[in-house]
This record gives sequence, structure tokens and C-alpha cells, in this order.
Amino acid sequence: GMSGRTILITGGSGKFGRLLVQHFLAAGDTVIATARSDASVAALKMAHGGESGRFVVVACDLSEDGAPAALSSALARDGLYPDCLVNNARSLSYLKVEDDGQVSRANFAGELLLDVIVPYELTMALAGEEGSRLRRVVNIGSQYGTVAANLGLYEGPVRQSPLHYGVAKAALAHLTKELATRLAPADIQVNCIAFGGVEGRVDAAFKARYAKLCPRGRMLDESEVAGPVDMLLSDHFSAMTGHVLAVDGGWTA
Repeated sequence: GMSGRTILITGGSGKFGRLLVQHFLAAGDTVIATARSDASVAALKMAHGGESGRFVVVACDLSEDGAPAALSSALARDGLYPDCLVNNARSLSYLKVEDDGQVSRANFAGELLLDVIVPYELTMALAGEEGSRLRRVVNIGSQYGTVAANLGLYEGPVRQSPLHYGVAKAALAHLTKELATRLAPADIQVNCIAFGGVEGRVDAAFKARYAKLCPRGRMLDESEVAGPVDMLLSDHFSAMTGHVLAVDGGWTA
């Protein structure tokens, strides 16, 4: 129904971002989405032309110094005060592995910056804004922040499952607990969803290997992504904070 939330979704043009934007606009919420490139911004606007009154797209590279705070104050200047934040921004470029199979310091740092430091800075900026309405934060995590990658899933695990991805997601899970504890007096809930693999850019052989390793016997379907996020942004879960919710078909069980 018309729940009337105002939800800021970072990384709005990525795979998860697109699913979340679509879901929350359909739910009657006001959605603010960030995207890095002008092309991504234009594509998002075009995909949801009919909801223009409830859909704001902001071009913003959150990895730039000071960008999260600047985004928060720019929104406030426009009278936009999100009550919900979904930290979802990603950059696949940081997941590159060097020729010797190791992760470069620059890519390791970049992944930590976007996956941990940016969610920290943006959450704190929105929470500290004068007139802030922030109440609920959901961090998009991974099963690989809870357990290490099962290397048997990959033909070339060094490249296909970069080590620093899971390390950053584990740090995000702990950031969730720290922020939840520290922001609880301000009545702000912070939770994390550790998602399993979602169908998409993988071949049939990969899907078959994944199915064998996962109790549910399959990868997540795209239709299963938005529901748990919606749940954690709803009044039904007002008692839950600092929690990492496994949505992974039983992978970590």
C-alpha cells in the first residue's frame, strides 16, 4: 500500500539497485537514487518516467572525498530528508585481481572505501543533518561476509571470487552492529542483509555447481531481492537492529 517512505538507494543503476528502485516506486514510496555516470542517471530516469514526482536521481560518485556529506546537505537543501537509507553502491572495477593473482593495495583500499567507509559516512551525514528524519538503514551485504568463498564453485577462484570482496562485506556486517549500537539513542535502526548469489551473468555450469552447494538447490531469483529489504524498512521490524539477516537459500546454514 501507500507507505509513503522516502528511501535513498545508493548504486541505483546496478543490478540490485534497479530491482530496489522498481520495487519501492511500485510500493508508492518516494525514491532517491544515486548513480555515478550521466548515462546511468539518464537510463534510470527513462525507465521510470511516469513516477517523476516521486523519483529523484542524483549523479554522484560517493567514493570522492566529502561526497557523502555533500549529498546529504544537497538533499536537505532541496527539502529531501530520507527516512530510509539503503547502502548498495558498488564498483566492479575494484574487484580486479593482478596478473600474479594478488589484490593490489589500491583495489583493496577502494573496495573497503566504497563498501565500508562510504556507508559509514553517508549514514552519519544523514543522521546528523538538521531536520533529519532518518529512521532505518539497510546495508547490502553478502554470504561471503559471513563465510569464506567455497572455492569449488569457481573454475578460476582467484579471479572469479576476489578475496577482498568478502573481507569488505565482513567489515560492513560489523559496521552494521557498531552503527546500530551508537545510533540507537537517536531511534535509528541499522541492519544488514547477507545475500546469496543471484541469477544473472552466470552460465549453466556455474548454476549447476551452485545448486549442488546450496540447500535450496538454486541461486536466488531477482524477484527475491527486494522483499527482505522492504521488510527491514517496515514497522514490522521496529525491534530489530544490529542484525545481519541471511538471505542465501541456506548457504551459510
